Amino acid sequence: MAIYNPQDTKPFKLSRSKVELYINCPRCFYLDRRLKVGQPPGFPFNLNSAVDSLLKNEFDFYRQNKEPHPYMVEMGIDAIPYQDERLDIWRQNFIGVSYLHPETNFHLFGAVDDLWIDNKTGEIIVVDYKSTSKAGVITINEPWQAGYRRQMEFYQWLLRQNGLKVSNKGWFVYCNGIKEGTFNNQLDFNVSLLDYTGNGDWIEPTITSIKKCLNSDKIPDAHDECEYCMYASQYNNVINK
Repeated sequence: MAIYNPQDTKPFKLSRSKVELYINCPRCFYLDRRLKVGQPPGFPFNLNSAVDSLLKNEFDFYRQNKEPHPYMVEMGIDAIPYQDERLDIWRQNFIGVSYLHPETNFHLFGAVDDLWIDNKTGEIIVVDYKSTSKAGVITINEPWQAGYRRQMEFYQWLLRQNGLKVSNKGWFVYCNGIKEGTFNNQLDFNVSLLDYTGNGDWIEPTITSIKKCLNSDKIPDAHDECEYCMYASQYNNVINK
């Protein structure tokens, strides 16, 4: 795990997920990147990863044939999967789309799920795969999905820094597992394509704020709703009685 040293002149690698960590709780971010005290790891979402892999395989088939996926045809999206020799790299975790931010010397990166290209405008469309299993209508507008929306905006911003003409509108391919019926060794999904128009105005100020945070020797305050910090506070209160 890379630890930030204010005296180091080498570019410091900072992933999209770490930027999101800073937004969620500056204290947890500082402890993680400056003091090497990370949050406990969560369980891997292996089923979600399997869905992602299968979707990539499926869209790659249409990419190779330079044809739109039937999902795109059904939604009236005049685009096809984007072909670029860098796509395999842009999809790799810990590599992804990267950009060296000159003002902060941060090497920022994030791994995209997919890219399409608009047939009319030539703009690149950022696409993100999501999977869940819940009742009701699937949307991308819930407060708890703010991180998903920022994820889309961050990818759009990274690609623009790499010189690509990127559409403000991205798409979420959202797969919702069906719970009704029987299993029969098969899990079926309802698939929704949800558009989202990104606004990355928050990115540059956030990166600047992160730089200031990491250069400080003072541990920042916790976010009011950070469950990790609330647990740590309650734990300390109990054992220090």
